[in-house]
Amino acid sequence: MENRCEKSRRCAPEWKVKMKQEWKTQYDKMTEMPVSKLVIQLGIPTTLSMLVTNLYNLADTYFVSKLGTSASAAVGVIFPLMAILQAFGFMLGHGAGSNISRQLGAKKTKEASVFASTSFFLALSAGMLILCFGLAFLTPFMRLLKSSDTILPYSTVYGGYILAAAPAMVASCVLNNILRYEGRATLAMLGLVSGGALNFLGDALLLGVLKTGIWGAGFSTAFSQYISAGILLAMFLRGKTQSRLSVRLFSWKREVIWNIISVGVPSFARQGLSSVSGIVLNGVALVYGDAAVAAMSIVSRFCNFLFAVGLGIGQGFQPVCGYNYGAGKYSRVRRAFAFTLFMGTFILGVFAIFGLLFSGHIIELFRNDPEVIRIGTPALRYQCIALFLLPTSVCGNMLFQSAGKSGQALLLSCMRSGVCFLPILLLFSALFGLTGIQLAQPVADGLASVFTVPFILHFMKQLQGKNESSALT
Repeated sequence: MENRCEKSRRCAPEWKVKMKQEWKTQYDKMTEMPVSKLVIQLGIPTTLSMLVTNLYNLADTYFVSKLGTSASAAVGVIFPLMAILQAFGFMLGHGAGSNISRQLGAKKTKEASVFASTSFFLALSAGMLILCFGLAFLTPFMRLLKSSDTILPYSTVYGGYILAAAPAMVASCVLNNILRYEGRATLAMLGLVSGGALNFLGDALLLGVLKTGIWGAGFSTAFSQYISAGILLAMFLRGKTQSRLSVRLFSWKREVIWNIISVGVPSFARQGLSSVSGIVLNGVALVYGDAAVAAMSIVSRFCNFLFAVGLGIGQGFQPVCGYNYGAGKYSRVRRAFAFTLFMGTFILGVFAIFGLLFSGHIIELFRNDPEVIRIGTPALRYQCIALFLLPTSVCGNMLFQSAGKSGQALLLSCMRSGVCFLPILLLFSALFGLTGIQLAQPVADGLASVFTVPFILHFMKQLQGKNESSALT
């Protein structure tokens, strides 16, 4: 009688055997490599990915600023719309990714694929709904985003193209985060870098050479987003990942969708509140003219850029946390968090000093308008000071979300953009006018960081008391 092992080997395709070997290698890497080395290894490509993602906005801000102050303000007006799209993408991507990394840490590959497929198809559906709704009510939507009469002609054109790219933008967020949480940050980087480079070249050609106007910036962004989404999707279709995408694996089960949404809702709250905050900020700044909207837009975009690059290493922490929390290796979670917090504070501190020294030149680079420079320079300085404190609140949020602690993650994610920022913005703008608007975000960042510290200390104490290598429940 034929040996059962030999028979099964012959029945199993060679590529499946190879993939299982690769998956085991990946698991060993995520749970055994020194955490500092692993966080950096995963964080560097993620940093590049976040750098490129923010270059989408910076490239448009730079090239569109050449068209005038109102056109530059239009890019700022559309920022809340992009935050809405990212809110859905990050909710589904982080929600699925956290579950996927913990399932892979517990060696449950099929369950990971169910989470991946469900989140991907939900993302496509959400993007299509936003696209249809937004285009059907385009002008009222732009008014809701605080477009003035002079900004509206630019925002409707640019916003229309951003809406056209909605399915690709939401799906890209999901695919990128699944790859990151699997520990495949380099693959995620390839898709985003390709799209970012294409967007920059498109802006340079359409606006810089062909002088197309603002529609060129919108078209370039939309086209590059679809290319980026296609490259990321190809990683899954070519079998480069442990989790798979298939319509047959999509699940309507309440527990699957609830696990994705409950874990991902802190990201939705953070990005959603960022969108609301952006709308409110545009509204209070508009009282001081298009120059104020343009100035605060430039400051927000540049600080988001510094924030993304400085805390890209923190994005490398998330899959490390999820994998090792799922595998019951809690001491590795603690060490990885401490290293991430230190690196984030150090890198953002260096960027903050740079921003403080060259704030006026940075604003001038994006819009050489004396009024824009006058308003934007102190606002950028204040926000650079707050960069020293920002890693505490953000890394704390990453910790709880990656460990599946949705309640704590939701509370902390709401602090910076909503619970702290909105009341402070409205109060400070009423009391101190334009100076209050410039100070609101830095003060909110400081309060959010102070609020986060007790949660981190309590969770670390809990981890210290857990037995290593306990099963995922």
